[in-house]
Amino acid sequence: MGLFSARRVKRIAPGRYRIALPEPERELLSTLVPQLRELLTTDDPSLNRLFPTAYADDPERDAGYHAMVRDELLEKRFHSLDVLERTVEGGEVDEETLASWMRALNDLRLVLGTRLDVSEDDDPMDIDPDDPLAPAWSIYHYLAALQSMIIDALSQEL
Repeated sequence: MGLFSARRVKRIAPGRYRIALPEPERELLSTLVPQLRELLTTDDPSLNRLFPTAYADDPERDAGYHAMVRDELLEKRFHSLDVLERTVEGGEVDEETLASWMRALNDLRLVLGTRLDVSEDDDPMDIDPDDPLAPAWSIYHYLAALQSMIIDALSQEL
């Protein structure tokens, strides 16, 4: 949580949360959501983490599995993106809305992480600011930090 000087997501009552993002962060999310929505309609390899292989040793069974579940998974992903987009201005939200944010941020992070070929050994402090991928790495770490704040807020209910 060291990335932020203030918490963006706070629990304010049982099942109620306040989201308060600065304008540049709202603009970033408002840009990323439609990009992912459009990408989800393709077979882009960066989506592999969102639709993982179920039967690595049996392509025919795997294709059958994907035919059976892909539409439902897409529907859930589109719903979470719609919720984030509709509520990106922040304010008071319920637990279900915050859970949709968490799922949408996770999908964004997984796709970006796949494109960046993220590994457990990557250290955000090792990013060279002159690297052409530095902005993408910054977005990746921002999404992870915001997702962590949501998890922290939701875990206060436990």
